[in-house]
Amino acid sequence: MRRLFWLAAGLGAGVAGAVLTARFARRQANKVAPATLAREARGGLMDLAKLVSESLAEGREAMREREEELRRP
Repeated sequence: MRRLFWLAAGLGAGVAGAVLTARFARRQANKVAPATLAREARGGLMDLAKLVSESLAEGREAMREREEELRRP
């Protein structure tokens, strides 16, 4: 009876491990899929473009303010 219990426990653990490993492998494969990588890269570039645009606008505003200070008598 003990052997049957441990056989069942071992089979159950093996099946559970195989299922969890397969799910993990599938998730990891989806993370490095070309479409996913392209989407993340595009999002990163859009964020960078927004940052640069905001920095330029802020620089222009600071330049205008400084020029007004210098032109005041």
